[in-house]
Amino acid sequence: MNLPNKLTLARIILVPVFMVTAWLRLPYADYLATAVFVVAALTDTLDGYLARRRQEITRFGKLLDPLADKLLVSAALLVLVEGGRLGAWVAMIIIGREFAVTGLRAVAAAEGIIIAASRFGKLKTVFQIIAIAALLLRDYPFRTWHIPFAGITMSLAVVFTVASGLDYFFKGRELWLPSAE
Repeated sequence: MNLPNKLTLARIILVPVFMVTAWLRLPYADYLATAVFVVAALTDTLDGYLARRRQEITRFGKLLDPLADKLLVSAALLVLVEGGRLGAWVAMIIIGREFAVTGLRAVAAAEGIIIAASRFGKLKTVFQIIAIAALLLRDYPFRTWHIPFAGITMSLAVVFTVASGLDYFFKGRELWLPSAE
């Protein structure tokens, strides 16, 4: 097993570690949970970079990498909803988009169609990670200055989540629009 795939597996293993850490009722648990989340999120950037640079892209990695991302973000959103830090409707938009796009990409792949990721998808990921980290930290240090940083970044994450989802469905429209035969 190559290093990029090991990093992806590490991200999956960090998901339950993150969840347990986030539910601890100990001093500094929020900081520890955020650190675990950020380390796990950084493995996504690192595994992709290494796989491309070393030309070690595998079918296993192509399957596991997006699954690991969805598990991490979904786990974090569930922790935030359960902790009363995020509305369930926000989590549902993000998780629902992930299911919809994964389904679309699976159908496209079965038809031999590749739907390339867009800039919106990258922005979605960046803002989701930043917003989740800010919410885990209860908006520290921004709350000191009364700046709703977590709310702003989560709003942008939702906008880019919806935009990237629409972009995927637009790019794959030949799969779901009736054909003119």
